[in-house]
Amino acid sequence: MNPGNFDSSFDRVFVNEGGFTEVREDRGNWTSGKVGEGELRGTKYGISAMTYPGIDIKNLTIYQAKAIYRRDWWDSLNMDLLPPAMQYQMFDAALNHGMRPATKMLQNAAGVKADGSIGPVTRATVANTDINDLLMRFLGERLIFMTNVSTWHLFGKGWARRIAHNLKLAAEDN
Repeated sequence: MNPGNFDSSFDRVFVNEGGFTEVREDRGNWTSGKVGEGELRGTKYGISAMTYPGIDIKNLTIYQAKAIYRRDWWDSLNMDLLPPAMQYQMFDAALNHGMRPATKMLQNAAGVKADGSIGPVTRATVANTDINDLLMRFLGERLIFMTNVSTWHLFGKGWARRIAHNLKLAAEDN
């Protein structure tokens, strides 16, 4: 499988993002992004009510989700400009944590100023960093980030499994 391609990255993310959920304690399931405020519309295929409050989440199709992922995430982050082994990892992190936090994780892993914007300095440094080092530091940044999230006690076990799965994929891709 080519890790540096949207379709294979989508297939991998889909393993993590699954079907419809309406967990009340998950802020992503609320249209306001705050637990108990707005409407509880849930998350499906990783598309959340918080990020897409105008979408009928429960009736979202896999094809609609894939089009959203391509347009709003893959293309917006210019994933094709990252090293192939890093593309899936960054895509998964952006979907799980948001684009800006994921970008800062990438920048921290590469050792550049973490401003949340992938510009020429970040791209050049990422391109010139040993891919194994970059992958391991990036996944370490993700775990640190996750353990600082207030809902770690609720969702941490699943998040840790996600990183374990991503470590295995990183070993395949490098």
